Amino acid sequence: MDARLEPLFTPWKIGNCEIKNRIVLTSMGGTDLFGWMEKNHFDKAGARFIMEVAKNNAGLVLPGCQPVYNPMFGQWLHKNQKMYQDLKKWMPQFHKTGAKLFVQLTAGFGRSFTISELMETLYTNPALRVLSKPFMDLDKITASASPSPNRWSDKVPSREMTVDEIHEFVEAFAKSAKMLKDAGVDGVEVHAVHEGYLLDQFTLKYVNHRSDQYGGSFENRYRFATEIVKAIKWECGDDFPVSLRYSVISKTKGFRQGALPGEDYTEVGRDMEESERAAKYLQDAGYDMLNCDNGTYDAWYWAHPPVYMPENCNLADVEHIKKFVDIPVVCAGRLDPGTAADSIKEGKLDGAGFARPFLADQQWVTKLMEGREEDIRPCILCHNGCFNMCHYKGVPNDQDLGDSLHLARCAVNAETMQWNKHKIKHAATPKRVHVIGGGIGGMEAARVLKLRGHKPVIYEKGDVLGGTFIPASAESYKGKLRELLEWYRRQMDKHQIEIHLNEEVNDLARFGEEPIVIATGSVPRILRSVPGHERMIEACEYLNGKEVGQKVAVIGGGLTGSEIAYELALLGKDPIIIEMKDDLVSQKGVCLANSSYLREWFTLHKVSVYLETTLKEVKEGAVVCTDKNGKEVTVECDSVISSAGYISNPIKVDEKKKNVYLVGDCRQIGNLRSVIWGAYETAMKI
Repeated sequence: MDARLEPLFTPWKIGNCEIKNRIVLTSMGGTDLFGWMEKNHFDKAGARFIMEVAKNNAGLVLPGCQPVYNPMFGQWLHKNQKMYQDLKKWMPQFHKTGAKLFVQLTAGFGRSFTISELMETLYTNPALRVLSKPFMDLDKITASASPSPNRWSDKVPSREMTVDEIHEFVEAFAKSAKMLKDAGVDGVEVHAVHEGYLLDQFTLKYVNHRSDQYGGSFENRYRFATEIVKAIKWECGDDFPVSLRYSVISKTKGFRQGALPGEDYTEVGRDMEESERAAKYLQDAGYDMLNCDNGTYDAWYWAHPPVYMPENCNLADVEHIKKFVDIPVVCAGRLDPGTAADSIKEGKLDGAGFARPFLADQQWVTKLMEGREEDIRPCILCHNGCFNMCHYKGVPNDQDLGDSLHLARCAVNAETMQWNKHKIKHAATPKRVHVIGGGIGGMEAARVLKLRGHKPVIYEKGDVLGGTFIPASAESYKGKLRELLEWYRRQMDKHQIEIHLNEEVNDLARFGEEPIVIATGSVPRILRSVPGHERMIEACEYLNGKEVGQKVAVIGGGLTGSEIAYELALLGKDPIIIEMKDDLVSQKGVCLANSSYLREWFTLHKVSVYLETTLKEVKEGAVVCTDKNGKEVTVECDSVISSAGYISNPIKVDEKKKNVYLVGDCRQIGNLRSVIWGAYETAMKI
């Protein structure tokens, strides 16, 4: 192990609870021990994930947050005795790992509850609203400190919670905590003054406009959170640790308006001055640890940093807040282990919080300890599998129901939280399998095939493995994607997979009846109907190094086009985005944390964006477009980059052939998640 990392592996205490090292798995939706998007039950999939992390040397493990009131079917967490009995039977096995377990409890989402189109229909239709109330009472679920707009939808506003409802929640926290303690859990964490969830909505001045004992003054706004910890301590005893999930600064300008790193803005939520006071106040109320980051749902990219956010984005603020408390402080949010170790060594931090890296590789801490860093499968901060709640103009969350019910899966690791569906089974009859294309899809298929006992052979027409993922990972801020590409290349070497570079395959007959996996990807959609289209530079051409001028028109404001425009701006160029739809990144599967960052960044940096605008002609030094009213618009530019999407590019095959399999974009245009999962599943069929 790198000596720099040694401070991460020193013991520490939360109250009287001793923890073997400073690595903390912070809570993620979908890693719950008690399922809650259905009838409450002990969740075996969540328990398996938690156990894998604990076996692999995490010190403190926090499963996904558990609402004390289940939004589905209106279930109170403390009323299902069997869940706790099942947990009690499981805890001795967990404790054999040497890790400690804190269960995170939450009051819910309030105005941040993720509204889908179906929920809008249920709420706005009077008859359906009545009929749906027994299994989804949106009026109760979305209730907040004060009447407020929902983060996702204008059609489902939040009403003010009653005092009786607040008291009911306080009691539920205490009862749930006591049952968890009796089941053998080491502590609880209150998901409270954090990320703009319900309890945080009470603390935030821009949301809380109450005039009773839960609004107005500082003490009143924090009363809900302090009553909860006092009730838990009364029920469980002072020696039962209670951590607090805490957002140091809200980083919020207003409803649905976040503040970007380095932005000069007026804070409407919790600023650092209030945070200094609040941290000490919450400590004195009884909390034994602060588990910290920044942000709200309105500034979601702080709590769930996409690849555009700086590394260690929350660390400086968390180190500052530690000066004002005497209890341990943990930092989370795109944290680098080496930097975290330095901070712990210097006494500026007590614990290092990580979440998504565990989805990509549950063994990453073990590999770190053993000096096998190169074997760690990296998280690329994409949110495609773990948190792809998507929102754009006029559309609430359009996440598929299957994704809503099964969070905490991972785009780069098909097995995570899908062990029943995705697990390596040794092939009964090992075969030679020909893989045409050495991109991510081809390499994943070859990796899984080899693990099953087959002999895969990759044929790649280029001189290096990677395919279109090479340009896809080329932007300056995509270091994590380049790490994934290198990981795949190392896996090919590790498993001694036969590779033929500079070999293009067009005739499959040479392989006879042996299995063939086609992973030839896609080709750019060329706008041939547009006069002057030949003047345009295709997106991959630019990403592969083709030079552009100072003023660059980017045709297409989807994710690829927006990321190219972002890169151009970072390089000091003047990008202009031209998009046919009425919003940027108007596509499924792109998490709001990612898309809102880009939209807000373009606004802050005054990047020219033409929405509902159609390209008509490309001229020398300009593009001619048509706006939504049919008015012709001429935009001057030095270069034009086309990001109009891609179309599948499979080798022509005999559809009657049973030995040919298509994976990735050559089968159907998707994203990295669909490519990797599809390649894995295909390899399991052979």
